[in-house]
Amino acid sequence: MQLALNILIGIAMAAAAIIVLLGFFNMVRGGSGNMSQKLMRARVIAQAVAIALLLAALYFFGGNHGGTGS
Repeated sequence: MQLALNILIGIAMAAAAIIVLLGFFNMVRGGSGNMSQKLMRARVIAQAVAIALLLAALYFFGGNHGGTGS
């Protein structure tokens, strides 16, 4: 389970990075604004998925659930 979650986190982070690069190349070559908006939305979704997976990993595998805090 932990390995699968780590792989999914890596995929989500890579997807966000690739989308950022696509948006940068679209901007540099003077691409359409509509495409930039679509890429921005896709980036936000990819980042949200990556953050949600990271939080799930911390919750399930972070340890010290209900401990004394020391």
